[in-house]
Amino acid sequence: MFFTAIVIFSGLMLYSNWLVSEMSADEKKKIEIWADAIQQKALLVNYTNDYFDKVISEEKRRAQLLAKAYNKLISAPPEEDLTFYLEIISNNKTIPCIITDEDGKITGAVNVDFSTDTVPVLQGKLKDDFSVYKPIAVNYYKNKYMYLYYKESNIYMDLRKMLTNLIQSFFNEVVDNTASVPVIVTDSSKVNIIAYGNIDTNQILNSTYVDHTIAQMESENKPIEIVISGYGKSYVYFQDSSHLKQLRFFPVIQFLLIGLFIVIAYILFSSARKAEQNQVWVGMSKETAHQLGTPISSLIGWVEILKLQQLDESIVVELDKDIHRLETIAQRFSKIGSVPEYKEENLVQVILDFTDYLKTRSPKNIEYKFEFDQNSEIIISLNKYLFEWVIENLCKNAIDAMEGPGSIIIAISEDKNKVYIDVTDTGKGIDKKHFKTIFKPGYTSKKRGWGLGLSLSSRIIRLYHKGQLYVKNSSLGEGTTFRIRLNK
Repeated sequence: MFFTAIVIFSGLMLYSNWLVSEMSADEKKKIEIWADAIQQKALLVNYTNDYFDKVISEEKRRAQLLAKAYNKLISAPPEEDLTFYLEIISNNKTIPCIITDEDGKITGAVNVDFSTDTVPVLQGKLKDDFSVYKPIAVNYYKNKYMYLYYKESNIYMDLRKMLTNLIQSFFNEVVDNTASVPVIVTDSSKVNIIAYGNIDTNQILNSTYVDHTIAQMESENKPIEIVISGYGKSYVYFQDSSHLKQLRFFPVIQFLLIGLFIVIAYILFSSARKAEQNQVWVGMSKETAHQLGTPISSLIGWVEILKLQQLDESIVVELDKDIHRLETIAQRFSKIGSVPEYKEENLVQVILDFTDYLKTRSPKNIEYKFEFDQNSEIIISLNKYLFEWVIENLCKNAIDAMEGPGSIIIAISEDKNKVYIDVTDTGKGIDKKHFKTIFKPGYTSKKRGWGLGLSLSSRIIRLYHKGQLYVKNSSLGEGTTFRIRLNK
């Protein structure tokens, strides 16, 4: 299942990465087209502005020519032909002109939107409008002057308004782009912002955020340099669109979701497997206890008969101990899967009593040693039958590991919250790579072993006594120490 999940996941990741790469390439193309369009539009705006500058120069030249025509018309002798100058004056249909005397009284006006009858004097806002360019003084008699005021024509004003709108439209198109690219336009100082788009309006007022964003944009893409009339050299900073950034995170999100799915599936599968194992353990244990019940009852009866026949009392006593031992084993198996009963027990005495029983049934060349005060008391809540089972399994495994003469050393230590029971043998030791494997059901180094002893012992300590059983240390050829850790 894991291998299949990896194959499916790898296929999805490869496809997703390919899809994201394709979409990312499309987004990049859009951004490149947009950036090229900005430069082309900037060239168009500048060309239009250059054209308008030429129109302004032409307007000035025509106004100056018009002023010279008026001047010539006034100062020419009577016999001179003035037809040419009259045509210049009469052909002026666009440039607004006002002629005043030295006191500002209007003596004539063409191409204006007011009547000289209603506005006899050039003053106020009207004078400001016609004073953008310096008026032309015309000497018509000795020290007497008349003044020709002019301003940009209505056509030029419309063109100038259109240019302003064109520049504003250019900036609007830059910041409100179809590629959804975050944009900041600055002046030549790269500090003052002219326009921005696809950026949080509240954040744009934060100078730290703006500086950081501009630096990030510059690191991702080279800013576009443009020159716009009225703004001079400007820089267009931009970065990848939010869609493109989200696409880059898509494989990671997909990886996390699939990984989460695999973890949940594994947990559910593992839980179901453990539940099934528990049912097998419980079923096997209950059945074992049930099967032992009948022969034990029969043996108890036979022992009573033997007592009546006055046989060697020592034989009857030992038989009685073994039958009691069988009853204990049956109780152990019957308690697997049930809520065990706990009692406050003296841990030291429990271990001493049980090892006394084991000594008489262990090989004579096995020596038991105790590294604790045998008169001390360590009171702890235990299920005596199940805990003795753990000690028995550890001691039997130690005897099997020594394969001859040796020692079993049992040590007890404690601290404020924990009690530690160490069972050490002088056997062949365990390879470090098997420290955890030995607690799995079915693992055994014996030819006739079932591999259940340490697994059962671990479950008894972990599930029923809320402690831990593990290999404290082991050296090949020197021996092994198992440690039981219990909460006080």
